[in-house]
Amino acid sequence: MELLLTNLTSAVVLAFALGLLARAVRSDLVIPDQIQTYLSIFLLLAIGLKGGVALRGQEPGTLALLLGMTLAAGAATAFSAYWFARAFLRDIRREAAAIAAHYGSVSAVTFIAANQFAERNGHAPEGVLVALLVALEVPALLIGLALGRSTQSDAASHHTLREVFTGKTAILLLGGLAIGAISGPDGIKKVDAMYFALFQGVLMLFMLDMGMIAANRLAELRRGWLRLAAFATVVPLLHGIVGVLLAHACGLSAGSAGVFGAMLSSASYIAAPAAVRAGLPEADVGRCITAALGLTFPFNLAIGIPLYAAIAQRLAE
Repeated sequence: MELLLTNLTSAVVLAFALGLLARAVRSDLVIPDQIQTYLSIFLLLAIGLKGGVALRGQEPGTLALLLGMTLAAGAATAFSAYWFARAFLRDIRREAAAIAAHYGSVSAVTFIAANQFAERNGHAPEGVLVALLVALEVPALLIGLALGRSTQSDAASHHTLREVFTGKTAILLLGGLAIGAISGPDGIKKVDAMYFALFQGVLMLFMLDMGMIAANRLAELRRGWLRLAAFATVVPLLHGIVGVLLAHACGLSAGSAGVFGAMLSSASYIAAPAAVRAGLPEADVGRCITAALGLTFPFNLAIGIPLYAAIAQRLAE
């Protein structure tokens, strides 16, 4: 409960709530597209830099184990989301496959929020999580398209792989990871004032914008919203708990295990929609984005992240 209250009263969550409120009262507050783009670039590169510095000296064997575990977890969550979509949402194969791609993949914004929560509570996660973040996207997107293979082509699979590895998220995270690892702590000090000292302020602006976007998505919910809301909270919750257990079993710290749980419980609303539009053009991508951004993201931000942290800390005791 203490962790939950700490999270709900943090500046990041309150900024998100302010965005929701702004849309609820129909304020004319708008963050321009160019500013939105800058904020996302700044945050992703800053996270990559910090992870790269922390990644120096990581044992290759440990890294291989964690990458293998992450790929397996990404595949498992995709299949799990597909099964629940078929059994609970009663989706046809194509729509369930689209859901699987979104809910097996990962949200970089949820990762950033979970990372900041862990740091605020004195349990700084390990830098290797940045590499795992990118790895988590790959299996789910490919499995999602394969499950909807009646409309999938080899060209679509190739496009998906290219989207994952050349998209903005991967380029900035992996590029920042490389720069941080090569430069080291001394080299990064020269840009510390830009990327680390200003991080919290930039994150607040970004979360304000995310709150307004989430409110717009929630307004789109019509028929069947209750069943979709149950899916978008219960399934990620199960994924998150499993993620914490897996991370703990692989020897990650309590802070890292909590963040990994949040990663596994998150749903993509950037990379996955692009991949699904290309590979499953007839699927209802808007419904997937609404569930991922309008329901799952706020749930994780308010409740999921502190819950996974609490479970991880209990396991570490």
